[in-house]
Amino acid sequence: MIVCGDDGLAHRLAAELRGVYAEQVTLVVPPSGRRVRRPVVGRARAASAALLDRVVSAAAGRAGAGGGEPAANEQVVEAAEVTEAVLTEVGADRAAALALVYDDDETNIRAALTARRFNPRLRLVLRLYNRRLGQHIEELLDQTAAVASGDGQGAGLDASTTVLSDADTAAPALAATALVGTSKVVQTEGLVLRAVERQPPRPGEVADPGLCTLALLSATSNDPAGADGSEGSGENGPRLLPDEAAVAAATGRGTVVLEQVSYSGPSLPAGRGGVPPFASLFSRRLRWSLAGLVGCVLALAVGLMIVTGEHPLYATYVTLLDLFGINDPAFHESTARQVLQLLSGLVGLLLLPVLLAAVLEALGTFRSASALRKPPRGLGGHVVLLGLGKIGTRVLTRLRELHIPVVCVESDPDARGMATARRLRVPVVLGDVTQEGVLEAAKIHRAHALLALTSADTTNLEASLYARSVRPDLRVVLRLYDDDFATAVYRTLRAAHPFALTRSRSVSHLAAPAFAGAMMGRQILGAIPVERRVLLFAELEVAGHPQLEGRTVGEAFRAGAWRVLALNTSPPGGRRGEGEPAGEERVPAASGLVWDLPPTYVLGAGDRVVLAATRRGLAELLGRRRRERAGA
Repeated sequence: MIVCGDDGLAHRLAAELRGVYAEQVTLVVPPSGRRVRRPVVGRARAASAALLDRVVSAAAGRAGAGGGEPAANEQVVEAAEVTEAVLTEVGADRAAALALVYDDDETNIRAALTARRFNPRLRLVLRLYNRRLGQHIEELLDQTAAVASGDGQGAGLDASTTVLSDADTAAPALAATALVGTSKVVQTEGLVLRAVERQPPRPGEVADPGLCTLALLSATSNDPAGADGSEGSGENGPRLLPDEAAVAAATGRGTVVLEQVSYSGPSLPAGRGGVPPFASLFSRRLRWSLAGLVGCVLALAVGLMIVTGEHPLYATYVTLLDLFGINDPAFHESTARQVLQLLSGLVGLLLLPVLLAAVLEALGTFRSASALRKPPRGLGGHVVLLGLGKIGTRVLTRLRELHIPVVCVESDPDARGMATARRLRVPVVLGDVTQEGVLEAAKIHRAHALLALTSADTTNLEASLYARSVRPDLRVVLRLYDDDFATAVYRTLRAAHPFALTRSRSVSHLAAPAFAGAMMGRQILGAIPVERRVLLFAELEVAGHPQLEGRTVGEAFRAGAWRVLALNTSPPGGRRGEGEPAGEERVPAASGLVWDLPPTYVLGAGDRVVLAATRRGLAELLGRRRRERAGA
């Protein structure tokens, strides 16, 4: 396996391939002056007494040079860019997969084209932020591999191209973490998986499994191992994919259950793209002024009708002529008529500034329709989102799909996500979040949650600490670059504010399992974090997996490793025909995903299934099949 990158995701991905899949990894990184600190997977955390020192040391030493020796099964090669010479040096002609996870889309595309030309049989995994471009690149590289096979179909090739975005992978988890009672979401091409945390049952009660219990949460909030909610927590840590007996015995533990597995497309906000309503064109004061003037005109018309005895329409017409100053002076008329004419002229003088104000306000309203909106007065219960970069933009889109009110804070008026905020009509506060008054302008004192997603760890941490001082009970989620640093910050903030919900997330930690699974040749639909562990959702063919093929859904389930959730009946997906054993449970043929699979349904070689799996469970499935292929 070859991993090429210039940030923490490359190191995290290499560690994932080594520690979980036991693969030999060659890591291609920029020269030493540009390298980042390598994260360590599975390292024991320090004792609780040294938490604050760890936060300070992590903040001070994170930017240091590449520290640490390579692992025994890892080779590190320094190269400014991926060329054919570099690919030859790292053995790309013999490699099974190549991951290109540079932070620049153009660099990854250029390297992918070079690699596909160098070895058409190489499995490629690309990191691209631009989703539409990623689809075209994926089709192009797959077609290139098919043509290189000689038959134009790519038969027998184990080569494929997978384009992933760390922003898309991490956004659902970051958005869901900020919402109390809102499910964690994994979404891909019309598929929506929702998982929700349920509170621990009372003593003597049994945890409600819901449709499917995905995990049991930690049994303690003070782990002596110093690894709360991670794989190093032992029996006190979260348990992924437990069996029925474990769920029944788990009194005092919260659960993560599958609550809904159906797609409902998000509806567009009302009024987008149309003409603003009349009430939004003019201010309340201006509307009352216009109403007063209309009332004055009607009163003058009625007065004129009484004085002269004219028809109401004629009296209104004469009043309007007096109002606009185009009627003859009433020299020889009665005193009452002259007074009415003078009052009409006075009202006409008042009408001019009101009409001018109405025109200016209407123009300002249309002009501001494409400009940034300000947080409305009285706003509350919203999510304050800091940073509109790659991650922040994806999270903003996800929150709006969930119909959650959002206020964004961004210091750069030309940031990537400003256009998205305008399109979604989301209020934005321009300013440095570390400056006094910026968070107050975003109504942080009435907010439901704070999402600190800027690219600077210190900015996210400072904003979170300040928000805590304003609202000690505020729900805070902050993005931190390094997972070790995120763990230390999380535990420190939790110790300082035991009754407030705080979550720290590393984007590389959330995204690495999906990239690693793609390198192993499986379509990873998404990942759901369970405290500091990750549960993967993948789609694979049953054929070639003895743990699944020929077994019932109940027999295929392995506690703590994997669970079959759904059957994909959309083409290509062959159904078993004649000769299948009698008495098997059958699922009616349908196009799409079938979720309510009976435990007695037998998985055939032509089936494709969606399953939830731990990282090690998925690695076991893939490793068994790869060993069989190697033996053949």
